[in-house]
Amino acid sequence: MNKKKSSFSFIYACIILLICILAIFMFVDLGSNIEETQPSNVITMIENGEVDQLYFYNGEGRVLLTTQNSKFKTEEERERFPDNADYYFEYTSTTLTLILNAVETYNATEGLPPENLITWENPPVRSSWIETLMPILYIVLACVAVFLIFRMFAKSNNSAMQFGKNKARVTSDVKVRFSDIAGADEEKEELAEIVEFLKHPQKFTELGARIPKGVLLVGNPGTGKTLLARAVAGESNVPFLSISGSDFVEMFVGVGASRVRDLFDQAKKCQPCIVFIDEIDAVGRQRGAGLGGGNDEREQTLNQLLVEMDGFEANEGIIVLAATNRSDVLDPALLRPGRFDRQIYVHVPDVKGREGIIRIHARNKPIADDVDFQTLARITSGFTGADIENMLNEAAILAARNNRPKIIMQDITEGINKVIMGPQKKSLLMTEKDKLITAHHESGHAIVGKLLEHCEDVQEVSIIPRGMAAGYTMSRPDSDDNHMGKLKLNDTIAMMMGGRLSEELFMDDISTGASNDIKRATELARKMVTQWGMSEKFGFMSFNTEEEIFVGRDYQSKNDYSESVAAQIDAEVKKILDYNYTRAKKLLQDNQNYVKEMAQLLLEKNTIYKEEVDMILAGKSKEEIISHMEEQEKQRREKEQQARIEGEIEKKMKEIDQKVKTAEMYLKEGIISQKDYDLILKERENALKKLETQKQGVVTEEKTDSAENEPKVKESDEASDSAEQTEQKEKKDDKKE
Repeated sequence: MNKKKSSFSFIYACIILLICILAIFMFVDLGSNIEETQPSNVITMIENGEVDQLYFYNGEGRVLLTTQNSKFKTEEERERFPDNADYYFEYTSTTLTLILNAVETYNATEGLPPENLITWENPPVRSSWIETLMPILYIVLACVAVFLIFRMFAKSNNSAMQFGKNKARVTSDVKVRFSDIAGADEEKEELAEIVEFLKHPQKFTELGARIPKGVLLVGNPGTGKTLLARAVAGESNVPFLSISGSDFVEMFVGVGASRVRDLFDQAKKCQPCIVFIDEIDAVGRQRGAGLGGGNDEREQTLNQLLVEMDGFEANEGIIVLAATNRSDVLDPALLRPGRFDRQIYVHVPDVKGREGIIRIHARNKPIADDVDFQTLARITSGFTGADIENMLNEAAILAARNNRPKIIMQDITEGINKVIMGPQKKSLLMTEKDKLITAHHESGHAIVGKLLEHCEDVQEVSIIPRGMAAGYTMSRPDSDDNHMGKLKLNDTIAMMMGGRLSEELFMDDISTGASNDIKRATELARKMVTQWGMSEKFGFMSFNTEEEIFVGRDYQSKNDYSESVAAQIDAEVKKILDYNYTRAKKLLQDNQNYVKEMAQLLLEKNTIYKEEVDMILAGKSKEEIISHMEEQEKQRREKEQQARIEGEIEKKMKEIDQKVKTAEMYLKEGIISQKDYDLILKERENALKKLETQKQGVVTEEKTDSAENEPKVKESDEASDSAEQTEQKEKKDDKKE
């Protein structure tokens, strides 16, 4: 396709170049060296006796001067008149009469014949090949211009006709199956019924059941709505027409409705089939929500979609699948039974679903044996399928960056943090004062969160900047609770206040680093009062704002309570914040030694994890914890080194096995003899013994560096090389024979 386009572009470029050249020829005289003159000058030259010959033909005259006045001196050149001429001129009947009278007068005066000086012959031969070619080129130019204009109009008419055509992609070979999706068992079960409807419709129609006309997939971004639709296409053997909601929208009026009609006309030709509309909220938004009727075109598209899904004409055998994460803005007529009969809510996966998703995405990745998928599923609470895929991809990139043969738990943990907060900014220069403030701030968060009963467990504490934060304390829930109790909310607010309180108690100053903590704590306290009925004064009462029509959500809202009640709400919010501030402050004052110890440890190691936090609360000193961390790091490096060398050994063993397979093929073809093949097998056994010995003795206390293990790998190389040399020798012997 690209080659055809490039060839067409070359042809058009050549045609444009030819037109430019012809245009130049039209305005520039490149083919004649004859100088133009006026008829009056010709008469003067005749009267002065300077003219030797005159030529007249079809409105053009030519003049050849006498030998002493002409530039053509030789007899040969002068014989070529009128091709060779000194002047040419254009004449009319009047000027021709004047010239002929002058010639007659001159001839009479000189006593010459009347026909002297005048030549009446056929047109002269053109003096230039370009003059001969120009008429032909002008005709070609006219033909090409007409052809291009005709083609342009034909193409524009074609394009205009194509505006009303839909852009749906018909798919028949999708590789995705329901087995490739985890964490959505109920959703798969609902969609499996759709596949069954299409494969065996009589099974349901015999019982009087009607095939659903439409299924709407609703869920947060990244939960796998489009993936489920692709799985339906993979499981069913019917045509699958997929299109985006934005593909219906164009700058021309009426195009959207035309494309909807064309889409369903195409679906009728290949029914039974599935029509999938991704991001349907682009055309399915509630009607009458625009300002001044500015969305009439989109509403026409929606009206046509409503008619096609359930209008006067029935569309049997066509099931419409649609996906959106904004079901709240869809038009009610689109959601009624008979159009979208089913609404399947694709939820964020729970801990069991996340474990399944992690296993699916880890199938093609080398994962270390100590990676616990259950732990990963627990600490990735709130992650969607897209988040988990991105997390494992980041972990694989980190492992490759550090030259690890397998992905370890540390890579995955860093991948989780990158998905949530972004990459670490280790190169960012921080002053010692900033480090000290950040260390005490994060220590305050961690200690309060660890000591309060209902807070989520602390998994990681760091003073390395990440994203917009100068440091962070990462907490992970033990379970996927759908509801948060009042006790947990209060403990969470107290934990948010721990950073500011730690600065106040141990730095004798407060900084701007707690701005986000203050904002989140205030929002949480206000929701406790206005939405969740957790205020002691108001109790079971809601103070949500009353929303106007859809467009008004962005521009206006009004409160359904008075200003005096608003002041009381503010007082209740302040009461919750003060209560948690007081108890968090007391908690830090009673555990000052933990905060100081953790701050010093953070200044030394920058990042600590759950195990180190537990050791601090168990009363371990900073030196003991650092020693433990260094020992853990040493063991991790030894495991990495062992895994790297084992990977190299396995690679060499595969190379040896491949050489043996090659030798078997040569033996069958008669290239080598049985004796030579037995020799290769013997060398293979010796090489495998050396590799096995190396594998058993790899990574000791004395030899942990990869350079010290290099000679062992070279032994296997020598064994492989000897087998290769044997093969080459056999080939040489065969050639001699």
